This record gives sequence, C-alpha cells and structure tokens, in this order.
Amino acid sequence: MGVDWEPDPSDSLKTFGAFVQALREHHGYTREQFAPLVSFSVHTVASIELGRRMADEVFVERADRVLGDTGALRRAAKHVSRQPGLASWFRRWAQLERHAVSLCTYECRLVPGLLQPESYVRALCDEDVPPLPDDELEALVKARMQRQTLFRDEPRTTFDFVVEEAVLMRRLGGTDVCVDLLDHLLAASTLRNVTLQIMPARTEHHACLAGPIRLLETPDAQRYAYSEGQESGRLIADRKEVAKLSLRYARLRSQALSPQDSVGLLKRMRGEL
Repeated sequence: MGVDWEPDPSDSLKTFGAFVQALREHHGYTREQFAPLVSFSVHTVASIELGRRMADEVFVERADRVLGDTGALRRAAKHVSRQPGLASWFRRWAQLERHAVSLCTYECRLVPGLLQPESYVRALCDEDVPPLPDDELEALVKARMQRQTLFRDEPRTTFDFVVEEAVLMRRLGGTDVCVDLLDHLLAASTLRNVTLQIMPARTEHHACLAGPIRLLETPDAQRYAYSEGQESGRLIADRKEVAKLSLRYARLRSQALSPQDSVGLLKRMRGEL
C-alpha cells in the first residue's frame, strides 16, 4: 500500500500519554480503577498512555477533572500532533511537502498517495500482509485523505505526476474501485496546479527503470528526493544524487504521454469498464 504508513506514534503523542500515566499513578489509580472514572475502556486508556491513540476532547476533559482539575492536561493536549498513518521515516518528507513550491512523483507500483480515492486506499489495505487492525486501518485512511488537502491548501504549489499505465490496468478492488479511481484521477487532472501524465505500457524507452522517484523544491530553492522500499524510506539531500534523479525524471516526462493524451487514455479506460 506504499510505505508511508506505520503504526508508530509521534513524540508528542508519547509524551502526552506518559504525562497522563504519571498523573494517574500520582493520584494512586490503576488503569482498571481510572477507566470507569473517565467512562473509557481500560484498552483505550492504555492506548492513550502508550501514545498509540489520540485522546479526544471528552477524554481530556474527564481525565483533567479526575486528576486534580488543574487544566494541565487541557493545555498539554493542545500541543499534541499525531500525524496518524505516517511512517517515522516518511514524516520529514511529509513536513517538507507542506512548504514545497513543487512536487514531482513517478510511480510504477501503485497510484501515488496524493491521488488515491478512499475506496482505493481501502482496497490496498485489504491486500496488506499481515492484515492491519481496524484502528490502524482507519488511521491510515484518515492520514491519506488529510495529505490530499495539499492540493487545496497549497494552490501555488505545482504537483506533477507520472504514473505507469500498468498500474491503472490492474483491477485492484474490482470494477467499482477502478471506476472510482479513474474518476478521481480525471477530477485531479482538471486542477490548475496538477499535471498528470501516463507512461504507456508499450514503450521502447524508459528513463526510470530503477524505480519510483519523488522530488520537491522548497521556497529557498533547496531540492530533496525521497526513495522507498518495502519497509524503509530515505530522504535524499545530497545535491549530486538529487540532480541525477531530477535528470531521470525530466527525461521520463518527455517519454510519457502528454497531459492531454493522458486524459484521453484515462477516459478510454473509464469507458471500457
């Protein structure tokens, strides 16, 4: 499903959870005693204290009242940032994304996360081995959908995508999911700051056979790349390496279908379903 997911809590979630646990123990409550006082399950209390779950406002209010009513938990909760669904190795890239002036993505395995409709994300989750627990699956879906607000929140950022035709030929999730995916891609391609190109399955030249590429440029003209594998990812800042990947991506764009022809292909594929 792409490696930008990992059930790995953020530092602020873990810190807040440890704070709740310390206050609870200071007041002499076990988790079993504390849970009914705040009307949450012992499992939920444990998940919050271990930084695996974001505490909602109801929990924070109840816990603060039970643990002294000082307002400390309310104030601490304001500084919690979960980044649900983002792998630890992907978080730095995700932070850079929100301030980039340009983002370029080539994918040969699956539709890029920024272009995935919810039904496609869930279809990817269904194929994950081992299966994800329900709460982690929902966190992944929420994170993926939240990332897509970049298109709206950063209208002056340019987003360029090159996706292999073979990825779209794969009927992942069945016909309904494929229809939803193609409609989603066609809608995204109408956005002024989004360019989508399809790399045809039948081609004699291909500059990126070594794998996916992600590139971005920051407002201060710094360039970064990101490389990922099955269970790992690497942020690349070395100028020579980024320049090499940028050259490959530029060549690939010249080999792919034009944006207009890509839309035409998507419409034909949509009509065949």
